[in-house]
Amino acid sequence: MPELDATQWAFAVVVGLVLGFTKTGVAGMGILVVPLMATIFPVKESVGILLPMLIVGDVVAVGYYRQHAVWRHLVRLLPWVVAGMPLGYLALRYADDEQMKFVLGVLVLGLIGLRVFRGRFGKWIDAHLPRAWWFVVLVGVLAGFATTLANAAGSIMSVYLLTQGLQKREFVGTGAVFYMIVNLIKLPAYATLGIITTPSLAFDAAMAPVILAGAVLGILLLPRIPQKLFEWLVIILAAAASVRMMVS
Repeated sequence: MPELDATQWAFAVVVGLVLGFTKTGVAGMGILVVPLMATIFPVKESVGILLPMLIVGDVVAVGYYRQHAVWRHLVRLLPWVVAGMPLGYLALRYADDEQMKFVLGVLVLGLIGLRVFRGRFGKWIDAHLPRAWWFVVLVGVLAGFATTLANAAGSIMSVYLLTQGLQKREFVGTGAVFYMIVNLIKLPAYATLGIITTPSLAFDAAMAPVILAGAVLGILLLPRIPQKLFEWLVIILAAAASVRMMVS
């Protein structure tokens, strides 16, 4: 298992709680996970460590919300996601750690910008984009690239699912099935890159109870969370973490 000091373990516990919470509660919190993990481990290593943790959260979310998944949206999108995944794999394979820090920082800030844009122009987006074929292709390829490079497709998927007019439970259930499928597809690729190892899996196993606790919190608190204030706090914290990663 990786050797961490007390501060790094504290950050790891926060990541585990946030990860579990975002899988079953507020999806927007997931944008915090990528930059936080990159403050604990080298960037490439953090991407590999994070994937099994995400799958633990996926299992809980699919188990609880699978009956709410709307499959027609997944069937439209998944082929284009798979098409974008090789691009993310190549970037992950050939970029060094410093390049990854910068790329991840830019990617997360871009995703934040996407969320802000969606909030500002949501009515126009909802009126024009849901059935446009090019929108499905663009979202799918970007999501495939982002999830393979950095487990960071959450904000892209949120924009896509929100444009489809899904209710809260349908939103969470459809996203849960999507993330489980895509994350399982990524496992062999990450293993070939050597970023999933026996020590990293030992760390993931230690984090599983924390992730489960976060997932239970998400299930309990989802109906009670004031969405707008919470999303803005997440955006501000994620932006600060991304800038710190880029300039460190």
